Amino acid sequence: MFGKEEDPVCGMAVKKKEAAATSEHMGKTYYFCSQTCKEKFDENPMNYMKMGKKEGGSCH
Repeated sequence: MFGKEEDPVCGMAVKKKEAAATSEHMGKTYYFCSQTCKEKFDENPMNYMKMGKKEGGSCH
């Protein structure tokens, strides 16, 4: 998955260079498919940390 990351909010694959938004948390850069996903993440980053896949995580 070179050059791609997973949006931690909705699970969508996001190309780093085409990400709609990014956010830094605990020294890691997170990439988002939309500003809406970024805002949800920024409100409560720990809710979206990879501790287990959320079911039905899509925000679209």
